[in-house]
Amino acid sequence: MADVKIIPIILCGGTGTRLWPASRESYPKQFLPLSGDRTLLQDTALRVSDPARFDDPIIIANDAHRFIVSEQLEDIGVRPTIALEPCRRDSAAAVGAAARLAELRNPDAPVLILASDHVIGETEEFLAAVDAGLPAALAGKIVTFGLKPTEPTSRYGYIRVGAAVAGAPGVSLVESFIEKPARPAAEKLVAEGCYWNSGNFLSLARTLLAELTRLAPGTAGPAIASADKAVADLVFQRLDPASFAEAEATSIDYAVMEKTPHAAVASVSFSWSDVGSWSALWEISPRDASGNTLVGPSAAFGSSNSYVRSDKHLTAIVGMHDAVVVATQDAVLVTTRDNADKVKELVAELAAKQEPMATQASLAHRPWGSYQVIDQGERFQVKRITVKPKRKLSLQSHVHRSEHWVVVQGAALVTVDGEVSLVRENEAVHIPLGAVHRLENPGVVPLQLIEVQTGSHLSEDDIIRYMDDHGVE
Repeated sequence: MADVKIIPIILCGGTGTRLWPASRESYPKQFLPLSGDRTLLQDTALRVSDPARFDDPIIIANDAHRFIVSEQLEDIGVRPTIALEPCRRDSAAAVGAAARLAELRNPDAPVLILASDHVIGETEEFLAAVDAGLPAALAGKIVTFGLKPTEPTSRYGYIRVGAAVAGAPGVSLVESFIEKPARPAAEKLVAEGCYWNSGNFLSLARTLLAELTRLAPGTAGPAIASADKAVADLVFQRLDPASFAEAEATSIDYAVMEKTPHAAVASVSFSWSDVGSWSALWEISPRDASGNTLVGPSAAFGSSNSYVRSDKHLTAIVGMHDAVVVATQDAVLVTTRDNADKVKELVAELAAKQEPMATQASLAHRPWGSYQVIDQGERFQVKRITVKPKRKLSLQSHVHRSEHWVVVQGAALVTVDGEVSLVRENEAVHIPLGAVHRLENPGVVPLQLIEVQTGSHLSEDDIIRYMDDHGVE
């Protein structure tokens, strides 16, 4: 087994709405450092980075997140295949397309399907579980990882365990899956010795594709075709849009795992959370003597068992118990831990009212860097712009606004109507309305500047692009 390299497939298309306002559709939870210094995606990728066990991973991600994924994995030295979903079709189509890409790389490869937004506490125990499940996977089983419940919760699905799998110690057949039962039923399942279903699994790529084709042909056919017709774009693989759009939207659990006779479960000992709510994050986070988790500039007085998180402003609670308070640059959430699961419903209601902050993060990421609106009003807008070293924005002009740039860190190479100048720290430059201009960072440190826009129309659609290194702004 030492010469068998597993291809990790990391699913990175979730929206994480239960962790709003920190997590939003434009920048969901897998890209956030929620349980340490690295993001959940980075932790997931590093967990399967041992070259003795694993081949380079395949990340399947939303097209809108492609540069975030690429940047975060580049920062930790991981070189993946990044496959881009042209539209959302749930996890079965994503898994099918990624498994086909893995099969094209190596027809005999086992694949390890992982969520990008789970927290696993002990990497060595995780790797031991993968090693234990591999013989069963090589023998044609689809092995999921089952955890011994710590409580009878309805947040997770359960696995009822059957007979042992020959030749694979610690692995058993799956008798049945039970999807998120009510608490009384969960108590009975825990008493029976059932496991929590982690939602991650190991299989030969060809086994997985054969079962998906047999059980969900309306999803498998289009997903496989989208991978066969994928085209390269910069460092990405774009799945064929027409094919992928034809796939029936369904989850891999419903399409395959709950129906296949080849399902098996490996009993595992590592700690795990899907970080499905603020309450779940509180459960796995360090807490003070009063049971409070305080993240960022935050404080608690006369309070207990609460989660307080702030990105910028000092956020304090007094006399609160079992509370959740999350303050970002542009939104504040106040709820209780018991009601934390309802945040998803709140976000859906805000989105239905076309509230931009329901889905759009205040920090907008671009292939060249990022920008954040820090103030705005009638006929003006102020942004903080960061440009990565050796990156440049498109050559562009505006019809309705002028801009004034003040450099606060680094040096900017600025082109205005063909004239090029170097603007250093504490210096400024004016971009008149209609001027053809470009901003570039020629240095080796991030360029930071404050941009003041004035004019009658200040949205991002007031940009005429003449030359763009990235194909998108």
